[in-house]
Amino acid sequence: MIDQWLATAVAALKPLGLNYAFVLDAGERSAFLHGLVVTLQLCLLTIPCSLLAGVALAAMLTSGRAALSRPARAFVELTRNTPTLVQLYCAFLVLNMLITQHLNGHGSSNPLTPFFWVVAVVALHKAVFHAEALRAGIEAVPRVMLEAGRSLGFSRRQLLLRVELPLALRFALPALVNNLVDLVKMTAVASAIAVGDVTYESIMIWTQRDNVLELLLLILAWFGLLTWVVSRAGRWLEQHLRMPGYGQ
Repeated sequence: MIDQWLATAVAALKPLGLNYAFVLDAGERSAFLHGLVVTLQLCLLTIPCSLLAGVALAAMLTSGRAALSRPARAFVELTRNTPTLVQLYCAFLVLNMLITQHLNGHGSSNPLTPFFWVVAVVALHKAVFHAEALRAGIEAVPRVMLEAGRSLGFSRRQLLLRVELPLALRFALPALVNNLVDLVKMTAVASAIAVGDVTYESIMIWTQRDNVLELLLLILAWFGLLTWVVSRAGRWLEQHLRMPGYGQ
């Protein structure tokens, strides 16, 4: 039944100059669907990893301790001022190779896959932007609230976790959502190191069928859907985390 529906859809689109015959081939259809799933997996992993790393970096940047803030600042400047693709190549082609050589010398194999390196590089790249947004939010917390927390006997860590971060998250949420939308699109760099995401699988298909336009339309639609979901989730969080009357 599904094959009949697909054949009907392909035939209906053909007069429009769109060649989607690849969906009638079980192998190519399966590869494309696998690419959609891999892209979704990348997004589901990189989003929480980038947020956790961003919180950690923001805490280091605002810690007031040079031993923490200076390395964090150096990492932020280096990461945000270099292209993600270059970082991915350096991590996978250089760092991964060094790890492989070291482990091979001890009779072990490298367990780190290309998928891991994409998650790590993309998550850390966006984490520095999260950190800057959160740092701005932390610095925007009114001093009177910090003084109230100190009067209650809160330690520096308790102030950060119970006062500064909850407020900073609300202040920085629009910027964080914007960063996450960009992160979803950034996962497309996975194809550069042959991770089987939707972009890589599409390239493999159109090299055989010469249907670049058709597959690009599908890629655009898939990323458009993912970014729309992230944007809507962000809007929902903004509404539900808004403090009535605060800042007005």
